[in-house]
Amino acid sequence: MIDTGLRLNEPRVVKIDECRERFRAFLTEQGLRVTNQRLAIFDAAFQIDDHFTAEELLDRARAIDSSVSRATVYRTLPILTESGLVREIDVGKDFKFYLANPEKGNEQAQVLCLDCDKIFEIDAPFLEWYGSTVSSKFGLKPVSQRLQISAQCTQYRTTGACKNHT
Repeated sequence: MIDTGLRLNEPRVVKIDECRERFRAFLTEQGLRVTNQRLAIFDAAFQIDDHFTAEELLDRARAIDSSVSRATVYRTLPILTESGLVREIDVGKDFKFYLANPEKGNEQAQVLCLDCDKIFEIDAPFLEWYGSTVSSKFGLKPVSQRLQISAQCTQYRTTGACKNHT
Protein backbone atom coordinates (compact mmCIF):
# COMPACT_ATOMS: atom_id res chain seq x y z
CA MET A 1 0.00 0.00 0.00
CA ILE A 2 1.30 3.45 -0.86
CA ASP A 3 0.17 6.20 1.49
CA THR A 4 1.57 9.57 0.48
CA GLY A 5 0.80 11.37 3.73
CA LEU A 6 -2.15 13.62 4.45
CA ARG A 7 -4.97 12.80 2.07
CA LEU A 8 -8.61 13.70 1.78
CA ASN A 9 -9.49 10.17 0.74
CA GLU A 10 -8.53 6.72 1.97
CA PRO A 11 -5.12 5.26 1.12
CA ARG A 12 -5.38 2.91 -1.82
CA VAL A 13 -3.89 -0.45 -2.56
CA VAL A 14 -1.76 -0.28 -5.67
CA LYS A 15 -0.90 -3.19 -7.91
CA ILE A 16 2.81 -2.65 -8.45
CA ASP A 17 2.96 -5.36 -11.13
CA GLU A 18 0.53 -3.36 -13.28
CA CYS A 19 2.67 -0.25 -12.87
CA ARG A 20 5.83 -2.20 -13.72
CA GLU A 21 4.16 -3.44 -16.92
CA ARG A 22 3.15 0.14 -17.78
CA PHE A 23 6.79 1.17 -17.29
CA ARG A 24 8.02 -1.69 -19.50
CA ALA A 25 5.51 -0.72 -22.19
CA PHE A 26 6.53 2.95 -21.96
CA LEU A 27 10.21 2.06 -22.37
CA THR A 28 9.41 -0.06 -25.42
CA GLU A 29 7.21 2.68 -26.96
CA GLN A 30 10.07 5.15 -26.52
CA GLY A 31 12.55 2.78 -28.16
CA LEU A 32 14.44 2.31 -24.88
CA ARG A 33 15.76 -0.94 -23.53
CA VAL A 34 14.16 -2.63 -20.53
CA THR A 35 17.20 -3.24 -18.33
CA ASN A 36 17.61 -4.81 -14.92
CA GLN A 37 18.97 -1.50 -13.62
CA ARG A 38 15.94 0.48 -14.81
CA LEU A 39 13.62 -2.10 -13.27
CA ALA A 40 15.57 -1.98 -9.99
CA ILE A 41 15.16 1.81 -9.96
CA PHE A 42 11.44 1.45 -10.67
CA ASP A 43 11.09 -1.14 -7.86
CA ALA A 44 13.02 1.07 -5.44
CA ALA A 45 10.83 4.07 -6.25
CA PHE A 46 7.67 2.07 -5.58
CA GLN A 47 9.02 0.68 -2.31
CA ILE A 48 9.39 4.17 -0.85
CA ASP A 49 6.15 5.30 0.77
CA ASP A 50 7.06 8.97 0.94
CA HIS A 51 8.84 11.63 -1.10
CA PHE A 52 12.43 10.82 -1.98
CA THR A 53 15.47 12.42 -3.56
CA ALA A 54 17.58 10.97 -6.36
CA GLU A 55 20.27 10.08 -3.83
CA GLU A 56 17.79 8.23 -1.61
CA LEU A 57 16.53 6.38 -4.68
CA LEU A 58 20.11 5.45 -5.59
CA ASP A 59 20.65 3.88 -2.15
CA ARG A 60 17.42 1.88 -2.40
CA ALA A 61 18.07 0.79 -5.98
CA ARG A 62 21.59 -0.39 -5.11
CA ALA A 63 20.12 -2.54 -2.33
CA ILE A 64 18.13 -4.29 -5.07
CA ASP A 65 20.86 -4.34 -7.74
CA SER A 66 24.39 -3.31 -6.78
CA SER A 67 25.23 -2.54 -10.44
CA VAL A 68 22.92 0.51 -10.49
CA SER A 69 24.99 3.65 -11.01
CA ARG A 70 24.27 7.23 -10.02
CA ALA A 71 24.22 8.19 -13.71
CA THR A 72 21.60 5.53 -14.45
CA VAL A 73 19.37 6.85 -11.66
CA TYR A 74 19.69 10.42 -12.93
CA ARG A 75 18.95 9.29 -16.51
CA THR A 76 16.02 7.08 -15.46
CA LEU A 77 14.21 9.61 -13.27
CA PRO A 78 13.15 11.80 -16.26
CA ILE A 79 11.93 8.65 -18.02
CA LEU A 80 9.86 7.66 -14.98
CA THR A 81 8.54 11.22 -14.74
CA GLU A 82 7.64 11.34 -18.43
CA SER A 83 5.84 8.01 -18.10
CA GLY A 84 3.65 9.53 -15.39
CA LEU A 85 4.57 6.80 -12.91
CA VAL A 86 6.71 9.13 -10.79
CA ARG A 87 6.02 12.79 -10.06
CA GLU A 88 8.77 15.36 -9.76
CA ILE A 89 8.28 17.94 -7.03
CA ASP A 90 10.37 21.11 -7.06
CA VAL A 91 10.32 22.84 -3.69
CA GLY A 92 12.85 25.51 -4.60
CA LYS A 93 15.93 23.78 -3.21
CA ASP A 94 19.04 22.66 -5.07
CA PHE A 95 17.51 19.20 -5.47
CA LYS A 96 14.09 17.83 -6.33
CA PHE A 97 11.82 15.38 -4.61
CA TYR A 98 10.02 12.53 -6.33
CA LEU A 99 6.99 10.46 -5.47
CA ALA A 100 5.67 7.23 -6.97
CA ASN A 101 2.48 8.09 -8.84
CA PRO A 102 0.72 4.82 -9.61
CA GLU A 103 -2.59 6.47 -10.48
CA LYS A 104 -1.72 8.45 -13.57
CA GLY A 105 -3.49 11.78 -13.80
CA ASN A 106 -4.30 11.99 -10.09
CA GLU A 107 -4.11 15.75 -9.38
CA GLN A 108 -2.26 16.57 -6.18
CA ALA A 109 -1.38 19.72 -4.29
CA GLN A 110 1.54 19.93 -1.91
CA VAL A 111 1.69 21.65 1.46
CA LEU A 112 5.34 22.21 2.40
CA CYS A 113 6.18 22.64 6.07
CA LEU A 114 8.94 25.23 6.35
CA ASP A 115 9.85 24.01 9.84
CA CYS A 116 10.28 20.27 9.29
CA ASP A 117 10.59 20.09 5.47
CA LYS A 118 7.74 17.55 5.35
CA ILE A 119 5.72 17.48 2.14
CA PHE A 120 2.04 16.68 2.58
CA GLU A 121 0.07 15.52 -0.47
CA ILE A 122 -3.58 16.47 -0.81
CA ASP A 123 -5.97 15.40 -3.54
CA ALA A 124 -6.91 18.44 -5.62
CA PRO A 125 -9.38 17.29 -8.29
CA PHE A 126 -10.16 20.92 -9.17
CA LEU A 127 -6.65 21.53 -10.55
CA GLU A 128 -7.37 20.16 -14.02
CA TRP A 129 -10.54 22.21 -14.33
CA TYR A 130 -8.89 25.36 -12.98
CA GLY A 131 -5.86 25.04 -15.26
CA SER A 132 -8.04 24.50 -18.33
CA THR A 133 -10.39 27.36 -17.43
CA VAL A 134 -7.65 29.90 -16.79
CA SER A 135 -5.53 28.84 -19.79
CA SER A 136 -8.46 28.90 -22.21
CA LYS A 137 -9.08 32.58 -21.38
CA PHE A 138 -5.75 33.29 -23.07
CA GLY A 139 -6.25 30.81 -25.91
CA LEU A 140 -3.82 28.35 -24.32
CA LYS A 141 -3.90 24.68 -23.38
CA PRO A 142 -2.21 23.66 -20.09
CA VAL A 143 0.74 21.30 -20.32
CA SER A 144 1.49 21.05 -16.62
CA GLN A 145 0.42 22.69 -13.40
CA ARG A 146 1.09 22.53 -9.70
CA LEU A 147 -0.20 23.96 -6.49
CA GLN A 148 2.20 24.30 -3.59
CA ILE A 149 1.53 25.97 -0.30
CA SER A 150 4.40 26.84 2.02
CA ALA A 151 3.32 26.80 5.65
CA GLN A 152 4.70 26.97 9.16
CA CYS A 153 3.99 24.43 11.88
CA THR A 154 2.02 26.17 14.61
CA GLN A 155 2.69 23.35 17.07
CA TYR A 156 6.47 23.55 16.54
CA ARG A 157 6.48 27.33 16.75
CA THR A 158 4.40 27.29 19.94
CA THR A 159 5.89 24.35 21.84
CA GLY A 160 9.20 23.72 20.10
CA ALA A 161 8.13 20.16 19.31
CA CYS A 162 6.33 18.57 16.40
CA LYS A 163 5.77 14.94 15.44
CA ASN A 164 7.09 15.69 11.92
CA HIS A 165 10.16 17.69 12.99
CA THR A 166 13.40 15.70 12.96
